[in-house]
Amino acid sequence: VHDFDNDGKLDVVVTNSVAENIRLFYGYENENFTNSKTYSTGLDSSPQSVTIGDFNNDEKQDIVVVNSGSNDILTFLKYDLIAFQKQVMYSTGKGSSPNSIAIGDLNNDHLLDFVVANQNSISIGVFLGFDNGLFSNQTIYSTTLQEYPRSVHIADINKDQNMDVIVTYLWSSNLAVLLGFGNGTLSNERYFSFQSDAGPTETAIGDFDNDSHLDIVVTLQFAHEIIVLQGFSNGSFSSKMNYFLGSDSYPTAVSIADLNNNHLLDIVVASYSEGSLYIFQGYGNGTFVNDVTLSTGFNSLPRSLVIVDFNKDNFKDIAVANSGSDNIRIFFGDTDGSFSDEITLSTGIDSSPYAISISDFNNDNQLDIVVANYGSNTLGILLGCNGKTFFDQIIYSTGDFSQPYDVAIGDVNNDQYLDVLIVNLGTDNIGVFLGYIMEDFIGVPSNSLGSSGSQLASLASGDWNNDTKLNVVVTDNSTNTMRILFGTGYGTFSNETIYSTGNNSHSTSVVVSDLNNDHFLDIIVANSGTNNLGIFFGNANGTFQNQLTYFTGVGSQPISVVILDLNNDTHRDIAVTNYDSSNIEIFFGNGNGSFSNDLTFNTGYRSHPYSLNIEDINNDHFTDIVATNDEYGNINIIMKTC
Repeated sequence: VHDFDNDGKLDVVVTNSVAENIRLFYGYENENFTNSKTYSTGLDSSPQSVTIGDFNNDEKQDIVVVNSGSNDILTFLKYDLIAFQKQVMYSTGKGSSPNSIAIGDLNNDHLLDFVVANQNSISIGVFLGFDNGLFSNQTIYSTTLQEYPRSVHIADINKDQNMDVIVTYLWSSNLAVLLGFGNGTLSNERYFSFQSDAGPTETAIGDFDNDSHLDIVVTLQFAHEIIVLQGFSNGSFSSKMNYFLGSDSYPTAVSIADLNNNHLLDIVVASYSEGSLYIFQGYGNGTFVNDVTLSTGFNSLPRSLVIVDFNKDNFKDIAVANSGSDNIRIFFGDTDGSFSDEITLSTGIDSSPYAISISDFNNDNQLDIVVANYGSNTLGILLGCNGKTFFDQIIYSTGDFSQPYDVAIGDVNNDQYLDVLIVNLGTDNIGVFLGYIMEDFIGVPSNSLGSSGSQLASLASGDWNNDTKLNVVVTDNSTNTMRILFGTGYGTFSNETIYSTGNNSHSTSVVVSDLNNDHFLDIIVANSGTNNLGIFFGNANGTFQNQLTYFTGVGSQPISVVILDLNNDTHRDIAVTNYDSSNIEIFFGNGNGSFSNDLTFNTGYRSHPYSLNIEDINNDHFTDIVATNDEYGNINIIMKTC
């Protein structure tokens, strides 16, 4: 129970083990509930217990659920999520088959415009932006070569403060530059020709030789190589060097960055057929050497790559979209430009991700990934969690048969929120998704606990190692253990420690409190199999002492336990429901971690009390006890009178 939406009314979150979800009921007037929302806990998860706390230190209450079916714990963080308005589509012409997009300010009005390559209509389309996020109709620039454009990029090639457009032509083996006039119009094309049947596809632009002029690296798909073009101040280029990759490489993507922090640009190329990344270290004079090759996986078919620093260690990382294996693979960089750690993020079965781009959509200082899923006709957003962890993909439809092929990011309506532009090759249009922020819960990748023989029952949270990060404890009544996991501060957990609760103890409930007033949290478990309460006193370093037990009676089967000062002596007491003996038992605390003078309340013949809570029901400033009776299907309320 908590006021999750800050409206002054308590809300309730419940686990639904059969439906495999948790459901949040929002409190309404007159003690009613409305606007419930459901969050899936996963296939065969069977959620059993839930706890609430601020697990990522953002002053918002999160939800953690333990799943007995999938033997894991799952965190739902209250988060600022990126959301998008309904897609607005801009036609590129019937049968145009757009396949590439670039964003920039072409007319110097401080509003973003975009350029698109229309493959089948043999043209370049320019859309000028307005200040409300809308765009003009397409202005078409036909190619004098009557050739299919393959990719477009925007940069100021000739340093006149006006953005220019760079185009590759796959079949005629040409690269063209259309110089911008600063008013949204472009000059006639200037061409740079490659060898016959070279097949230029993608480009990356930067100053490779430190002469203050922009150079271009181009992937030559059919020649199985890359070529570096040296740029001059007038926007022209000359060939600098070719680098052969391999006879079956078919390079499809290229990106540049300083990978080894030597202030010189390096090149990363994706080999489509080989499923690999070629890394070329730059010498600063326009020449390069290939000294690292990374595998993107068998039959991965990499289509797009970006280079950023995801984990904020000041070393560049590489993210690649693998259209064949339906995933995004991230390689994390090391000090010397090598890569020793990697993760793989699924984009969904038959999704065929074709293009990715990176930015921080929800302003949490974590980089997020946007992906164009060609096979599933969707736009996917993977929000960053802690640099090496990402939330599950959020999906937006781009339309039936849309076949999204490329993606770009920018704030097109100047509302301080990033928007996404998607190239829909199959439906001949550009889709604009205007972004905004909304607060909701999002699932963090789960922490697996135990094997298939485990039976996770209950969990509680607390900071028992005093590092300001919430940890969790989970009872496993199949293995007769409790499992401690330490919080990372991002909603995930690590460094599991296991404590025995005793042979055949079958712990069913766990709570956390400081029972002996030493300012260290202790853990209390209800051991239904051995008819006792187990207390683990906490140490300063986050470890716990051996279990101390209190007998609850022969055949009592304690199920649920709560901690509160029930007799107003400033010492914490324990209340527990005894399922088989059909009573509620109270152990009064002495303030030093010991208990005495237990008191028992009968709940009715074979009532089998199960869940327990303590609250001031009648507002008389005395705490009352509420228990649910499993057998009768009712509740017992024990009112305190003095």
